[in-house]
Amino acid sequence: MLTSPSNALHSTPHFFPIRRSKLCRSRNFHSGGGKLCSLSLLPASRFSVRALVRPDVVSEDGGGDSGALSFPNHISVKIPFGNREILVETGLMGRQASSSVTVTDGETIVCTSVCVADVPSEPSDFLPLYVHYQERFSAVGRTSGGFFKREGKTKDHEVLICRLIDRPLRPTMPKGFYNETQILSWVLSYDGLHAPDALAVTSAGIAVALSEVPNAKAIAGVRVALIGGEFIVNPTVKEMEESQLDLFLAGTDTAILTIEGYSNFLPEEMLLQAVKIGQDAVQATCTAIEALAKKHGKAKMVDAIRLPPPDLYKHVKELAGEELSKALQIKGKIPRRKAISSLEEKVLTVMTEKGYVVDEVAFGTTEAQPELLEDEDEDEEVVPEGEVDQGDVHIRPIPRKPIPLLFSEVDVKLVFKEVSSKLLRRRIVEGGKRSDGRTPDGIRPIDSRCGLLPRAHGSSLFTRGETQALAVVTLGDKQMAQRIDNLEGSDEYKRFYLQYTFPPSSVGEVGRIGAPSRREIGHGTLAERALETILPSDDDFPYTIRVESTILESNGSSSMASVCGGCLALQDAGVPVKCSVAGIAMGMVWDTEEFGGDGSPLILSDITGAEDASGDMDFKVAGNEDGVTAFQMDIKVGGITLEIMEKALIQAKAGRRHILAEMAKCSPPPTLSLSKYAPLIHIMKVHPSKVYSLIGSGGKKVKSIIEESGVEAIDMQDDGIVKIMANNVASLERAKAIISGLTMVPAVGDIYRNCEIKSMAPYGAFVEIAPGREGLCHVSELSAEWLAKPEDAYKIGDRIDVKLIEVNEKGQLRLSVRALLPESESGKGSQKPPPTGDSTKDKGSPRKYVNTSSKDRAATKKIEAA
Repeated sequence: MLTSPSNALHSTPHFFPIRRSKLCRSRNFHSGGGKLCSLSLLPASRFSVRALVRPDVVSEDGGGDSGALSFPNHISVKIPFGNREILVETGLMGRQASSSVTVTDGETIVCTSVCVADVPSEPSDFLPLYVHYQERFSAVGRTSGGFFKREGKTKDHEVLICRLIDRPLRPTMPKGFYNETQILSWVLSYDGLHAPDALAVTSAGIAVALSEVPNAKAIAGVRVALIGGEFIVNPTVKEMEESQLDLFLAGTDTAILTIEGYSNFLPEEMLLQAVKIGQDAVQATCTAIEALAKKHGKAKMVDAIRLPPPDLYKHVKELAGEELSKALQIKGKIPRRKAISSLEEKVLTVMTEKGYVVDEVAFGTTEAQPELLEDEDEDEEVVPEGEVDQGDVHIRPIPRKPIPLLFSEVDVKLVFKEVSSKLLRRRIVEGGKRSDGRTPDGIRPIDSRCGLLPRAHGSSLFTRGETQALAVVTLGDKQMAQRIDNLEGSDEYKRFYLQYTFPPSSVGEVGRIGAPSRREIGHGTLAERALETILPSDDDFPYTIRVESTILESNGSSSMASVCGGCLALQDAGVPVKCSVAGIAMGMVWDTEEFGGDGSPLILSDITGAEDASGDMDFKVAGNEDGVTAFQMDIKVGGITLEIMEKALIQAKAGRRHILAEMAKCSPPPTLSLSKYAPLIHIMKVHPSKVYSLIGSGGKKVKSIIEESGVEAIDMQDDGIVKIMANNVASLERAKAIISGLTMVPAVGDIYRNCEIKSMAPYGAFVEIAPGREGLCHVSELSAEWLAKPEDAYKIGDRIDVKLIEVNEKGQLRLSVRALLPESESGKGSQKPPPTGDSTKDKGSPRKYVNTSSKDRAATKKIEAA
């Protein structure tokens, strides 16, 4: 029997049989700290193994050390996080990563790890940074609501948080760092009170600061809310429900890197105040992170930074400078792109022919360039004839062939792009003109049209320069709403959503078509939140609204084109929006002094794709003439100040006013009414106690109403609100009548006219007083005369007037025709069966009541007088 050594942890032994054939597959077995024992020498009989209950006490080499496993690098500190502190721990979890931290706020815990590849990847103009954020359902003690009970595809809101982590980190990374970097962030615990998104951004900033990644500054993120006129940093989830502002801000201890948020037409002045308060909170957090990294952080991989040789810039400028300046002045995007691409190939070809460009892989071998790598002959010694003194030995220099510096093809392309960017910036600063001839605050020509798609509920085509968005609106009922599965625990449905699509054809390229990218999800959400503020309430407009924005052409600011096109499409669909909104993208040239300017940043309105790629800022702002509904800013340099942001907001407001004026000229204009192809929705209120009777057992009743009336759907709420959706008025009215009949509360004495007899029984007739609502008219109440059976007076399908004379305890209705007859007729008629035999002759036949006209009655009187 194999047992743990005597100095191991004492615990209750666990015995289990093991087949010899399985054991023999392993080469050896570690037992305590003893020698290796060959399993082939073990007896063939069954034996038991004592297992440790606490395997974590075993050292890494498998020894059975009696001491518990220690974590010497475990660090736990508290740092400021808005109006409270958060707990930061490292060295306990994920110790094999470059860095791993857990950050706790209340009972919300986020774990973030950073890993860096040992070998750099191929150089490119895009940092190989990969961010993954995931909210584990186990954080709230739940499992996924889908068929597969585990986390799967990244949800849209998780993608948005991935982008919030990624965007502020990129500006802090140095150029020339090509080692793949991966950031993984998991929500391990969620208390429903402290949101994990800003915490995840701060956690990522701490993890990167402690890792080997050579970032310039530590970053942190906060959220700012406006509640009751007061700004609150990092509000709780419950407090955010009352906020008029949802602002997320990330930056360093000296500058702002990213802002994103949504508001209810917040003025620019108040937005700047919120940014200032958020920046102060970020500075305090970043200062604490910098101090933590300085004390416990790892050495940075500065040696891994690889920049193109400085001489390469000189060569590229000499070969392409003049032609590149002319190509950048071409106004059309596609012709300009083709001209620049052709010039890049020309530069690469010329430098290859001159021997400046070589394949990096082949350059490592001597066979690649034998004439360049071969050692030169040593200088020849010349000895004067007849002299052998050492002092008389002279060195005669031999002319050497110049050895050109060798550059990689990737470096040439990177330098060419950087040179192009600088020339574009210089043209804007020095000449005051952009590639398309506009001034810095100029807006491209705008054209907008509505009603292009006759069968769609609403459509618009918005074109601004070479950016074009086709927006289509679809209206539906609650079944069309988008269900969201999140950590909150309750099913959430979105009655408005915008889906943004960016096909490769929009930029004249061939590319993959598939699931929406992270960029498409981010742009769609920004446009969605910009339009959400202008929508009517569910009570005023009980439709689910879907907006599709397909980018047909793109040359910058396609998300803001989606805002403009989506607003027009909503109006064309008949959605009673509160007002019109528009969006604009702002850019910036940061260091103008380098290009002959005065040194102050230059703000650009309505930027193109080239200005976005070559500029230092992408600031999107949406709203109306009075305030802002959505905004998003990304900085590509070290950060901006509040003064620069204020200038950009003022210039953006002027641009929005111009765009709104152009949208008002839309031709053809929006119809401002529901399409004839849009579904009709009617809302009615019934008593809450009647809801179950409308639904019926297993939904049978409501299904029968839908089938009988021909409507599309009926939605019922516990508070008695009933929504009927139909494709035509006739079916809608029929459903309304049925529901009204089923839910009405009849009162004794009510009179119902022209009611149909639905069925007969020996004891009476069942009369439908309202659609779906019947009552019994007893045979004694069908006529003033005595009737043996109901069929003696009426048949099924006849229509009669009835009066409600009784409602019993079960809610059953008793009706009467007799109660509506004149008192003379109802009182004189006998309800007793006629006598039989001779007694009939003595009393005479019963008197009959006959309806006569006034002329007949006059003639009768004359006869009686005679």
